[in-house]
Formats: sequence, structure tokens, C-alpha cells
Amino acid sequence: MLTARAGRNAGKKASHLASAAASGDKAMVIRFAKDPQPAPPFLLVDIDGKPVSTAAWQGKVVIVNFWATWCPPCREEIPILIHLADKYKDDLVVVGVSVDDGEPNEVREFARHVGINYPIVMRNRELLLEYGGVPALPTSFMINKEGRVVQKHEGLFSLPLYETEVRALMGLPVDATITTFEDIGQIFLKNAERATELPGVDFSELNAEQRKAALKRLNSQGCDCGCRFTLAQCRINDRGCPVSQGLAAKIVAEILAGANDSKNSSTPSQPATNQ
Repeated sequence: MLTARAGRNAGKKASHLASAAASGDKAMVIRFAKDPQPAPPFLLVDIDGKPVSTAAWQGKVVIVNFWATWCPPCREEIPILIHLADKYKDDLVVVGVSVDDGEPNEVREFARHVGINYPIVMRNRELLLEYGGVPALPTSFMINKEGRVVQKHEGLFSLPLYETEVRALMGLPVDATITTFEDIGQIFLKNAERATELPGVDFSELNAEQRKAALKRLNSQGCDCGCRFTLAQCRINDRGCPVSQGLAAKIVAEILAGANDSKNSSTPSQPATNQ
């Protein structure tokens, strides 16, 4: 489910840190995926009837921003994207992906009213799935000049953070520390199978083999909440989902119970002794 509130909460901490960095209170740290995967290719027509193709992005930094006209954090973020698209127009591409259910004409009127200066396409189900799930609005994907997705931001983030990331990806000087991370579902949900921990799932009582077995089931069994993701993907995509959390806990309990039953059956019974 796409929610503006979830997006605002998700971005609150990062926005605070970015603002602190801008004021000199704390050094900024930006993080990029260690082995980034290619951005899902698409060829769509924007709300003005012009083609938008990933093939034209080669050699440029790209921000793909999923948003909606009814989303307050999205509207708050739009001036940031407008500023970046104008300031770095020769080396940066910003693409808005509207998830509005209304007609493109309505989105077009909104875009003109607020002065959006970058192309906007209407989302389709295939696009959402290709980008691995968009749990909150706004959600932005940062793509490097080689066409690979290096970061995913859920929620409202500040101009200093976005601009620092854009400059770093362009090879320009930045006043920040750049670190890397392995994508285990933070960007693309299909990479959840790499994860050894999942939000809200307690593996502490499992040994290495039992944890492996639990993760295999969590990555193969679908969630019943209607998300069409595996349980592992749902836990990463929607930490507040009670369905995936309950089913995951059940799997862990079943593996523990099976291990205990096996242990008990392999323990020889002691013969009775006469007193």
C-alpha cells in the first residue's frame, strides 16, 4: 500500500541528518550500493506525449521519483527536484512517475500549476513491479551514469542530501563521506533472498542450518496480505504488515518445534530401575 504518512516517517531521520550536515552540526554520510544492478528499462510516453526512454539516460545521473498529486510529502519535495533539474540540467535527468488514479490531464494541470520542469509518466503495474515495490510516497531511485541503481529513498528527503548524492555520482567534489552497502532488498525486493536478517523476524533461537531453512521458506512462500510478494519481500517492503510478521513467526516456531521433536525422538529412553 502506498501511503504518504509512511513516506514522511521513513524520510524523517535522513532529512534531519542531511539538514544537520548542511548546518555543520554533523558530517554527512551518503551510501551507495556496492554492486548496483541495472535500472529496469522502459519506454513510455509522458503526459505531454513525448517519449521517455531509459536508453537516453546513458552518461547521465538520473532520479526516478514515484509520487502523487494528493501526497503532501510529494508536493513538499517537488521544489527540490525542480531546483536540481534546473541546476544540473546538462548532466541530470529527473523523471516523475505519477501513481495517481486520475486522468493524465489532471496530473498535467497540477504539474503546470507548480512549475514542474521535468517529464512525468503515468505509472503502470509492470513499472511498479520492475522497480521492486514502492511501499511509500514519495520514493526515489538514484541511478548512476552507467545506468545502475545505487540508492532508493522512501519518504521526504532534504535538498542537501539529494544534491550531495547527485554531485558524487557526477564525479564532482562533495563534503561528505561515501560508503557502500550490499543490496539485500533495500533497493530491489528480489534481492531479499540474500538477506540473513529480516525486519520483525526473530531468528535468535535458530542455529545456522535452521536459519537457512527458515530463510528458504520465507523466500519461497507468498504472503497472504495481497501484496503478491514473498514473506521475506513483504517484511522488507512493509515492516508494519501483521500478516507477514505472523506467518514468519509461525515458520520459525515450526522449525524450532521440528528440531525439538527430532531431538526428543533421538534420545534413548532410560530403563526403569527397581527401588
